[in-house]
Amino acid sequence: MATSSIFANVKITDPKKAEAFISALEASANTRESKPSAPDIPVLSDIDEIRKLMSKRFSTK
Repeated sequence: MATSSIFANVKITDPKKAEAFISALEASANTRESKPSAPDIPVLSDIDEIRKLMSKRFSTK
């Protein structure tokens, strides 16, 4: 989908259709759920675990 479609002009002349459009926008904003795009990455803080990880990295070459 092209990003230019985001900037399309919308012209609604019927007041009932305008109200329905605004209601749909509000309902969409209220029902939006925030989901992480990727799972959490564990952070290594143990020195020995970091050494093991780095030794694996360099031993595969």
